[in-house]
Amino acid sequence: MDQASADSVTLDLLREARETVRSSPLGVINTPMIPWCQTTLPPSASCRIQIKLENMQTTGSFKIRGVANQFARRQAGGHFVTMSAGNYGKSFAFASKHYGTKGKVVMPETAPESRSLLIQSFGVEVERVPTSCLMTVVNRCVQEDNMTFLHSYDDLDLIAGHASLGLEVLEVLPRPDVVVVCCGGGGLLAGVAAAIKLSGCDKSRIYGVEPEGACTMYRSLIENKPVGMDTKSVASGLAPPSAGRLPFELCRRYVEGIVLVSDGEIKAAVSTLYRAGLVVEPSGAAAFAAIVNNKIPDLEGRSVVCILSGGNMGKDELANFPD
Repeated sequence: MDQASADSVTLDLLREARETVRSSPLGVINTPMIPWCQTTLPPSASCRIQIKLENMQTTGSFKIRGVANQFARRQAGGHFVTMSAGNYGKSFAFASKHYGTKGKVVMPETAPESRSLLIQSFGVEVERVPTSCLMTVVNRCVQEDNMTFLHSYDDLDLIAGHASLGLEVLEVLPRPDVVVVCCGGGGLLAGVAAAIKLSGCDKSRIYGVEPEGACTMYRSLIENKPVGMDTKSVASGLAPPSAGRLPFELCRRYVEGIVLVSDGEIKAAVSTLYRAGLVVEPSGAAAFAAIVNNKIPDLEGRSVVCILSGGNMGKDELANFPD
């Protein structure tokens, strides 16, 4: 798995993963995609926007797609460890309970406490550490406790599972002009971009969106190698310590560019979506924030897809956002 490259990601592989995800006992759903004009969101007359409601997905985010494909390709009864700020950890814990496997999630201390408690409710152990120490603790678990590491964003099976979202988009809109996707470690962006480009949509432009304080993929594409940084953002799910190697390769090949949004813009986006009846967490609202703040170039008259990637937000988090 560590040797996987961008060339390993083929349309046949992604289609096979889509069938695995669709038939998964974890209950992954084909989430709705609705026209912006059919919501109560502020009008956006310059382009035709469709919103992919992945915040309505099983376990509340897109992460279950990749997890379904990962667990389908691993032996049952294993002892797995991962790192996550919340959404991947929730899906990982959900799958662990279903398959009867032992699991541990290493979480950054900045992640909301409510997410740790939720993951623990599935019977999975949680260890909270500084963000810079995540991989150190994961490596300790692998070496000392003989656990198997399931990567939360830099894994071929995971990315192939996430690509099912991109293939679903094409079932509704066969040739989108622009697709806007949040980006943390890059697993979702890489999967969606590969699915769309490998399906023959050569002219489609795929943009990733990162927080200004956690722009690892943005910096990686500038430096032409995966880089890490001391990340900090209200969108904790988009703030892993580094960009993934395989996601970087795929983004370099298939993504038009990465745009950055501020924490203030993300918070305002969460509030706007909430007023329209859509519960979307900060990490899931980044693509929306980029569109409403005119960060994506040349949208006038285009068909655009905005992915709302997650809706896991507890009452403790909602209280921190303006009305």
